[in-house]
Amino acid sequence: MPSPIALNPPTPSPSIFKETKSLGKLPLMSRAMSYLSAVQQADTRARSHSNSSTSSSSPTRSTPSSVTASFDDTMLNDEDDTNNCLVNPLTPPTSEVFATVHTEFGHCTNETYRCVSKHDYTKPFQEHPVEEPPYYILLTTYISYLMVICFGHARDFFGKRFFKSYFTHLMPHNGYAPLNSDFDSFYTRRLQRRVDDCCSQPIAGVPGRTVLILDRYSTDFNLHQIYTGTKTRALNISSYNYLGFSQARGGCSDAVGESVHRYGISTCGTRLESGSSELHVQAEALVARFLGTEDALVSSVGFATNSTFIPALVGKKSLIISDELNHTSIRIGARQSGAQIRMFKHNDMSSLESVLREAISQGQPKTHRPWKKILVIVEGLYSMEGTLVDLLRVVELKRKYKFYLFIDEAHSVGAVGPHGRGVTDYFNIHPGSIDVLMGTFTKSFGAAGGYIAGPKTLIDNLRLHGHSCPYAEAMAPPVLAQIIASIASIMGVAPAPQPSKSQNSLNLASSAIALKDSANELQRMAPASMLPAWINLHPSLADGSEARMRIRRLAFNCRYLHAGLKKLGFIIPGHPFSPIVPLLIFNPGKCMMFARLMRSRRIPIVVVVVGYPATPLEKGRARFCASASHTKEDIDMVLRACDEVGEILDLKHGLGERWGIDEVCERAVELVHSAV
Repeated sequence: MPSPIALNPPTPSPSIFKETKSLGKLPLMSRAMSYLSAVQQADTRARSHSNSSTSSSSPTRSTPSSVTASFDDTMLNDEDDTNNCLVNPLTPPTSEVFATVHTEFGHCTNETYRCVSKHDYTKPFQEHPVEEPPYYILLTTYISYLMVICFGHARDFFGKRFFKSYFTHLMPHNGYAPLNSDFDSFYTRRLQRRVDDCCSQPIAGVPGRTVLILDRYSTDFNLHQIYTGTKTRALNISSYNYLGFSQARGGCSDAVGESVHRYGISTCGTRLESGSSELHVQAEALVARFLGTEDALVSSVGFATNSTFIPALVGKKSLIISDELNHTSIRIGARQSGAQIRMFKHNDMSSLESVLREAISQGQPKTHRPWKKILVIVEGLYSMEGTLVDLLRVVELKRKYKFYLFIDEAHSVGAVGPHGRGVTDYFNIHPGSIDVLMGTFTKSFGAAGGYIAGPKTLIDNLRLHGHSCPYAEAMAPPVLAQIIASIASIMGVAPAPQPSKSQNSLNLASSAIALKDSANELQRMAPASMLPAWINLHPSLADGSEARMRIRRLAFNCRYLHAGLKKLGFIIPGHPFSPIVPLLIFNPGKCMMFARLMRSRRIPIVVVVVGYPATPLEKGRARFCASASHTKEDIDMVLRACDEVGEILDLKHGLGERWGIDEVCERAVELVHSAV
């Protein structure tokens, strides 16, 4: 039966994007009709093949979204313009079956747009130092902050005396002290509110390759936002959807839907009480096998994974040595632990060694006794800088000075390494060399929560002493289903062996695995017995081929976006294979204008701009998040937009050779595979 989208295309609604000349719409319409025609033909062939080969399959079996019989699953959104390249690919597809929707995961079959993320051992690890802008940029940045602060204090001074009705919440009234003092709320009122239209943008639907944003405006300088009731589809370069698993259609979403029918929304308890389910046990076993550790535990909140489990690792008379740019969750966990804290310069191994030497030689303060334990905490990939930890040097120092190593892989797991297993995979270092591996499921897996992986004795201790397990609610079953399906698709699922009578069924859910000396053992597929019986992934997910494609597409997109922006003249810190690509803007006023200009283009682009206190005062930036769901044309679009906006705002202060935007787009493959 032909697809409903081909037989009953929705009536086009007025475009939400800027109007273009009517003659310019004809080629787009032609491409859109060609695309719909190709979808119809491929869909018909896929249905006939599917009906003949899978007539006895389980109803929960995952099928590609183009094979779905539901009209709602294939119909375009009412707000979408069918002529828009965000909805339909510029080139009509030729593949037989489409496992994704183009708005959620872009169609890109060109194998030249692929790359492998791994360390080149023929070259030393590069630090990628940040270039400094001209002095006038720094001067105007400081002047901008100074002006805003001075005018803000002046408005507060006169406002409290002549417009008291607007400041009653900041002054004592009716015998009550103000909940928020004017000093505490000054940043929120006088700086943050100016950029509120660029922050906390509500969305509708899936944060995939594209996203529907709710249109809004303000008539009182961002004090209140008024929603128009309309939506705009924009290219999404701001979400942590690194591998593109955030989809409303496909194998993972089918598993999530089935989990709701079987387990409901919540287990209504903590892990140490009645909140544990078989999904928790299976997810932890799968995470441990995926990472190559003995055991693992999962937590319902990624932030709390650090802030509640670090205090269970160290305490008084212990020492934490932390990178100066570690995430806030690490800082909070370290402070709550009661341990002494030392900082070393960001990713500077000489600084780390210097701190280690001093700490070991001097011992504890006053008594100078040896430390009970020393824990070094680093991130695999730093979320604001895009820098990759120098793990080779860290492990070398670990062997020399005998400290414990904690790596936060929130942004690196799934996104870095030839097999998506994080920084240990990228550097080809056995995970047994790391004492504690932490990560989150929010970024690469399209889920929520976090995990801690390591030796079984350590994990058993954390289950009791980490605050999340005894007191926090257990992870929800739909989230666990998403985690299991996405990790299984990355690993690939091996056929289940024939069960034997002597086999203990409890061993199937055990989270302990034997460490192997060879790193190649980590590439093993997940046995089908480790997955719930009702999860039946599509063949392209089960054999791992689709996940391998996603990992290689992500590596290409990261490297292309990073190298392309540098060739255009921008200051781009970070590692070339990082999915986080910061573009330094410096001036806070330019940060606001950058976000607004990118969003107001004919094809809107949603970006995230970040400033103080998340970054140093003078280093405001736009932070792009590349995804496997983006096509090469999407990255071209971002580069062209940045090139135009960068010229307007005077943002091109990078050193080195510069290319024109057309040359960058034409020589993308060469740029990606060339030395950086």
